[in-house]
Amino acid sequence: MVTLTEVARRARVTAATVSNVLRNREKVRPETAERVLSAIRELGYRPNLNARALAEGRSSTLALMLGNIANPFYPEFVLAAERAARRAGYFLMVCNTDDDAETGRAYLTQVAGTLAEGVIVLNTDIEINELCASAAIGAPIVLSLWEHPESPPGLPCVAVDFARAGALAATHLLELGHRDIGMLVGDGCGGLQDARANGFREVMRAAGIEPDAAAVLQIRDTIDAGYEACIQLMSNTPGLTAIFATNDLLAIGAMQALASLGRQVPEDVSVIGITDIQLAHQVRPALTTVAINTSSIAGLSIDLLIQLMQKGRVDASPPMLQGPPPKLVVRQSTCAPKRAG
Repeated sequence: MVTLTEVARRARVTAATVSNVLRNREKVRPETAERVLSAIRELGYRPNLNARALAEGRSSTLALMLGNIANPFYPEFVLAAERAARRAGYFLMVCNTDDDAETGRAYLTQVAGTLAEGVIVLNTDIEINELCASAAIGAPIVLSLWEHPESPPGLPCVAVDFARAGALAATHLLELGHRDIGMLVGDGCGGLQDARANGFREVMRAAGIEPDAAAVLQIRDTIDAGYEACIQLMSNTPGLTAIFATNDLLAIGAMQALASLGRQVPEDVSVIGITDIQLAHQVRPALTTVAINTSSIAGLSIDLLIQLMQKGRVDASPPMLQGPPPKLVVRQSTCAPKRAG
């Protein structure tokens, strides 16, 4: 492996000059910088980023800790976050906890403040007080996709009005004429998606409709769980004309189950989700959903983290940024219910 000293010898400069060129070539005379860059190209030198981080007391890497990379939503978020980090001159390290809190704690201990200068946490089982304690002694932490804007978590965060997302879904179904509506409420590693469900229920109650308890199921955030729950839902309450799912995976699973039962979507049962992952427009029928602007939220999270790193201190009142408002996206999985008779 080529060393920094070998590059310095080839370029006829000091090791400190090579280091300056790598960090900020504007500080070095152009002709000297070009000589160093030529030596780097000729020798194939690659900087040891870990060693640099230790020597300088800072890293050029950010960490993104998430619950389960197998969930199609997370790769989409990672892609947007990685692009935002790269634009700001940082690398992005992805830490998959596999829905295990102990794995998340190990990442915080081993990565935060050493390999990564800051951490974005996205839907993990780690308690808020543990994250606050880690941020107090290590690298800054930003909590992304916080679902309760009315209740700041005590950490810098980017919040999304998921209650409004649920309300938009309910309003859409009611305007189509649905009254017998089932609910699939996700319970992933980030916790129960109750803000979405509560927003949906509030609109329903305002219309004088109380969801049947037998038509509400709380399940894990997977397509398979949505499939199995929908089978149970239609057995419990076969007269349903629509199903609301708190995320798109559950909605897609529900559509598959309805097909297995010989029920057409949307003619027999309409289905609506929340998030608008790429699969939502790729399945058939294409899924009506309430879109969350993943790209903007990821960018806001990266920007907020970098601002905190540059400040180098924790505010008494951690900032909470509001993500773009959710937006209804009407596709082919919803329509007016069939009229009796």
